[in-house]
Amino acid sequence: MTVDDRFGPELEETRRARLRGTVSEIVTDPVSDWATDFSHVDPQWAADPYPIQDDLRQRCPIAHTDRFGGVWLPTRYEDVAAVAYDTERFSSRAVVVGNVKPPRELAPVGGVPPISSDPPFHHDARKLLLPAFTKTAVARREESTRALCHELIDGLEGREVVDAAREYAQYIPMWVIADMLGFPPEDADRFRRFVENALESVNEPTEVRLERFAELSAYLVEQIHDHLADPRDDLTSYLLDAELNGAKLDPVHVVGTIALLLIAGIDTTWSAIGASLWHLAKTPADRERLVAEPTLLPTAMEEFLRAYAPVTMARLVKHDMHWNGVDMKADDWILLSFPAANRDPAHFDHPTDIRIDREINRHAAFGLGIHRCVGSHLARMELRTALDVWLQRIPTFTLADPDAVTWAASQVRGPRTLPLRIG
Repeated sequence: MTVDDRFGPELEETRRARLRGTVSEIVTDPVSDWATDFSHVDPQWAADPYPIQDDLRQRCPIAHTDRFGGVWLPTRYEDVAAVAYDTERFSSRAVVVGNVKPPRELAPVGGVPPISSDPPFHHDARKLLLPAFTKTAVARREESTRALCHELIDGLEGREVVDAAREYAQYIPMWVIADMLGFPPEDADRFRRFVENALESVNEPTEVRLERFAELSAYLVEQIHDHLADPRDDLTSYLLDAELNGAKLDPVHVVGTIALLLIAGIDTTWSAIGASLWHLAKTPADRERLVAEPTLLPTAMEEFLRAYAPVTMARLVKHDMHWNGVDMKADDWILLSFPAANRDPAHFDHPTDIRIDREINRHAAFGLGIHRCVGSHLARMELRTALDVWLQRIPTFTLADPDAVTWAASQVRGPRTLPLRIG
């Protein structure tokens, strides 16, 4: 079998077969009680989840819902951390809660390794990616990222109101990850659609979701074939040449990892940049201070990551058990709300206050445990550069219409529309 044969037309059916699992009923009714019937895709949660999380932490720190086939939601830092570090009782074979629970046979690799992988496979799959995301490797991308930010702002000149989410925040990680993977940057609109399909359509029928994933897979295989015909120095060619245990990577592994890098590499940073600009637009004292004290930006950035952490991950319970006062069933989902953990008063001093000079800030925005974000250095560089250039070029801005701001209803939360008035 040649390398080309591994990526033939049967690949997508293989992926579909591996991902099929237990299907649960789709529920779209409004939430009746957040402690017993929550939904992380409910419009109220998307608009402002923090009061809900704070209330649950006080009266029901591990909430439950029958939606999506059964989901638990811990809201205390200690409970979120306990699940994140416990790979014996909780599996990562699927990290996005949906109406399909992939079969247990999918472990330890999962559909999008290494984030969907369990030990011991996880260690080697993650190790493959580390060289591309070191501080040194990321630093080499800062100059081009800064140039991109200036270019994007050049395109906004002369306008009174701009959508900072759609016209600025999203394009920065899109361009950076496309460059890392060796994908055409002009495919940005397709990348956005892939992100929204993967993370914001979890309550759609199974076949609809599978068709949307098939579109993504087809695009990735097209790019893989282009790299097979014309190898170059990028992550796609690197993964095609990489080996585990003396053998080339399984093609499903290659496609899954590239899908992970594309989707997670875009949505998380897009959301973090947008949320930070949203905060500065509605908090003039913080905006003015950062403009006057640009050296404070790295500290402020960490506070934005804590307060507006974009990512909530998921795990699946391996076996029936009584855990921290609740009875969990095998294959129940657990939502690891890092945003909720980051606002736990037992772990952070005055967590609801956004203090841009907060010095002690051991937040969990990049996750906890073995799955802590492999791209955290890259995300920090993009966020810092995006904010630095914006504040240099556009020191004065406000929300054009607070009611027009919309937020993603998914496990990655950030502004999807962010109209700002410039000047």
